[in-house]
Amino acid sequence: MSPLTRLRTWLRSGIDKWLFQLRDAERGAIRLGHRRVFIVPSGPGLGFGLMVIVLFIGSVNYSLNLGFLLTYMIAGLIFVDMHFTFRNMVQLCLSSGRAQPVFAGEKARFELHVSNPTKHDRFAIALRFNHEDDSVSQMADIGAYSTVSTLLSTPALKRGLLAAPRIRLQTKFPLGLFRAWSYWRPEVSVLVYPRPEDNAPPLPLAADEESEGSGAAGREDFAGIRNYQAGDSLKRLAWRQIARLDPETSDSLLTKHFDGGGASELTIDFRQLPPSLDVESKLSRMTRWVLEAEAHGLTYSFHLDKAHMSAANGPAHLEACLQALALYEAAP
Repeated sequence: MSPLTRLRTWLRSGIDKWLFQLRDAERGAIRLGHRRVFIVPSGPGLGFGLMVIVLFIGSVNYSLNLGFLLTYMIAGLIFVDMHFTFRNMVQLCLSSGRAQPVFAGEKARFELHVSNPTKHDRFAIALRFNHEDDSVSQMADIGAYSTVSTLLSTPALKRGLLAAPRIRLQTKFPLGLFRAWSYWRPEVSVLVYPRPEDNAPPLPLAADEESEGSGAAGREDFAGIRNYQAGDSLKRLAWRQIARLDPETSDSLLTKHFDGGGASELTIDFRQLPPSLDVESKLSRMTRWVLEAEAHGLTYSFHLDKAHMSAANGPAHLEACLQALALYEAAP
């Protein structure tokens, strides 16, 4: 970016912040006071105003009393529309709701609550993020003394904490001759997990297949037959029992289970990944492995820099691992 472009951007940002009172992230609920709502004529409104001027000039030149009456009626209609457009926006109360974590590449969704504490119904309130166009606006009608909840989405391009962008509220109700708008930036963030790697290698299961029976009970402590699970050694497949299965009614494999046999151990460790991978690729692969381990019901230990979690599984363990992956910062 050239110095001239940088200066122009800085000046425009400063002017916008001063003119439209752009604030930093605001905590809690806020109310749109009169000084936070801006109103200007829309395109049709400018055309309507030009028509009034032409009617007035024609009425003066030709001394048309009915022309004056029509001109003043239309001018009055314009001022009435301006009043109702402004009132449709002012005194609304805004607050943020929950924001669920997402994976990089997905849409981050922010829940917003718009309350109307007055006796006047509000119609056609458009909400959108300021960096997006009008085609993605969410429209809301808010009755008197009621609250409406809506979801606004924006792309989550990279992992980490994604703060909610600035929100623009706008209305042209009732006639569309004026456009009233206001800005708000809620203090809420979405946690963005790394994108799971596509076509990742198999889970890093470490099974000591040659030392089955080295445990307390040994190889002879046979515990029974169960369905095959991901990570089971192929050497433990119960071929005799599998041969007796009817292929028409069963398509699952069976495996022998030993109480004292060596167990498969799953460790997801950042340091054990190939050094040829960059940091983001490693985090992406670990994310995929964590999800696969949970999907197969496997217990797994997790190691990432200072985050060390012993072998476990379940929603709490999964959330802790994904959070560590999302907030990981590589050492300089």
